[in-house]
Amino acid sequence: MDSYAETASKLKLMGHPVRLQILNMLRQGEICVCHIETALGKRQAYISQHLMTLRDAGLVSARRDGLQVYYRLSDALVEDVLNLIYRISEPPQPQALHGCPCPQCAIVSIATIR
Repeated sequence: MDSYAETASKLKLMGHPVRLQILNMLRQGEICVCHIETALGKRQAYISQHLMTLRDAGLVSARRDGLQVYYRLSDALVEDVLNLIYRISEPPQPQALHGCPCPQCAIVSIATIR
């Protein structure tokens, strides 16, 4: 019975539209907070609250690299559920976002120019 309660709790956390967007973005791999903020057009504090909720539940994990904080999926169930929801086996491809200062956007932008 505990596994059902645990799964139900994870699904409930995933049920918020912003958290669902964040989790879907993380399917492409590790992403910094500023990239998520730019992509969703939301304030950093708002994004951080949702990331903290997801991290506390064990759905995502974080690492710091200088001033940047990067998040990634840490629960295989999340990716499986997202694959079912979106009927996609491939994660979304990284895209450079205009106005995003993260290193990932700089790398994708340079690769696109070449």
